[in-house]
Parts: sequence; structure tokens; C-alpha cells
Amino acid sequence: MNIKTSILVALPLLLAACGKLTVENYDKLKVGMPYTEVKQLLGTPERCSDVLGVKSCTWGDEKRHITVNFIGDQVVIFNAENIR
Repeated sequence: MNIKTSILVALPLLLAACGKLTVENYDKLKVGMPYTEVKQLLGTPERCSDVLGVKSCTWGDEKRHITVNFIGDQVVIFNAENIR
């Protein structure tokens, strides 16, 4: 596969992931929501960490993202930056 084809294949995947970082999807997040529902809403997170039983997952990058914290696989707190 050449570079041009690779870009054409990867671009829709990147746009789809960015397309889920919206105010509308952020507003659908609720305390108590299970991780599987958040993943259905926002897609697969770019990164997650687990410290002392708190799982923190981030969708997006350093400049534009949604971060959700889970305890026992349920949302306890969430925040966003530059999704408008």
C-alpha cells in the first residue's frame, strides 16, 4: 500500500473519532453510566490509566479532549476541553 492509499484509508477513521468529540455527546454523559455505554458514545479512548481503583480515560488529544473517570466501571466525574 502506498502512502497516498494509506492516508485515504486512515483519514475517515480519524475524522470519525474526532466527530464523536462534540458538545452533544458530552451532554449525554451521566454520572453512573457504565464504561461500555461511554465507549459506544465516544468510541475507543486514546488512553486510560488506573490508579487506586480510579480508571481515567481520555478521548482526543492534549488540545481537544473529553476525560472520564470511572470507579467500579461507572462514571464518577468527567470534563472536556475545546470541544465547542
